Amino acid sequence: MATNLSISALHEDADIPVPFRLRKPLTDKPDACVILQHGVGGNETNLAALALQLPPNVLVMLTRGPLSFGPNQYGWFRVNFGANGPRLDPAEAERAREALLQVAQATQQRYGIPQKRTVLAGFSQGGIMSASVALTEPEKLGGFAVLSGRILPEIEPQLASRERLAHLQAFISHGEFDSTLPVFWAERAQTWLEQLGVPLQAQRYPAGHELTAAMQADFLGWLDRIIA
Repeated sequence: MATNLSISALHEDADIPVPFRLRKPLTDKPDACVILQHGVGGNETNLAALALQLPPNVLVMLTRGPLSFGPNQYGWFRVNFGANGPRLDPAEAERAREALLQVAQATQQRYGIPQKRTVLAGFSQGGIMSASVALTEPEKLGGFAVLSGRILPEIEPQLASRERLAHLQAFISHGEFDSTLPVFWAERAQTWLEQLGVPLQAQRYPAGHELTAAMQADFLGWLDRIIA
């Protein structure tokens, strides 16, 4: 973990449609940007420990989902888990996708960060949102990571072409014993990305629905290659 790095207080900004915290780089001008999304029922501080491990030349933004589910509990869209799998509110998911795309664009413009050096990543529903933005607007990003999440089948009509997706880099980590989002969601995502021709690193772990130290280390290794 780099020294002299910290997480800011919560910001609200007219140009950025969701509240956020920053881990600013040690350099005056960041070389890259990583935007981190929490899971449903969590908040932006959940990934603070991961943010503090990112390289010191990188601007890190921790976003807060737009929906409130309770004290310090937020999300990107409502979802119900039933016998046939997760069921979501498609309109909410689309509004969240558009909001997160706006977050990325506003941050790139404000800090002068190239699109290809911007990465979206998130845990669970945060990973879902990261994939939704990247696979529909691939020119806006260099890569995305889905940490114990999935790719929404509902975005298929909006998927970019293979040609547009070819430059994207993807990372998927998932616990083999995940009871919230079973591992077949990761297997399905891997198959789908391979069919789309998206360069991919996919890892499985002896873990549940969580973000373990091994998952974080592998993500950081992947990220180093993306923004090197």
